[in-house]
Amino acid sequence: MAAASEQRGREYLERYKIPELLHNLSALLLYHRPERPREFLINALERAKLAKLTDAEYPYLVDESNLESMFEMLDVTSQGYITLVQYKGALQTLGLTTQNLPCEDTTITLEIFKKEVKKLLQESWAIYQS
Repeated sequence: MAAASEQRGREYLERYKIPELLHNLSALLLYHRPERPREFLINALERAKLAKLTDAEYPYLVDESNLESMFEMLDVTSQGYITLVQYKGALQTLGLTTQNLPCEDTTITLEIFKKEVKKLLQESWAIYQS
């Protein structure tokens, strides 16, 4: 009886992506370490809600300069691109999905890298808004 109740609880949390949401909020909290953590978390949730309704920026841990630095670290020979394997590794490091990526051996430029990572970051926040 208790096991069935626990399973239903897990399914509920998974359906609404609550563990992922709490992970994102905890990461933001630890990164910024605000003096008023409850207010900060409420603010982050409000910003995520606003971003879903408008074109406002989602509350991310990474900004444009972080993405550029990450890309430069991957592009050690300054060729202007990285491999798909490197790209997948970067996504995994950021905790983002690597599903639906091209299967062929393709190269990823800085512009594609920034655009796609931002899109995936937005999607990671948007899944909590359902």
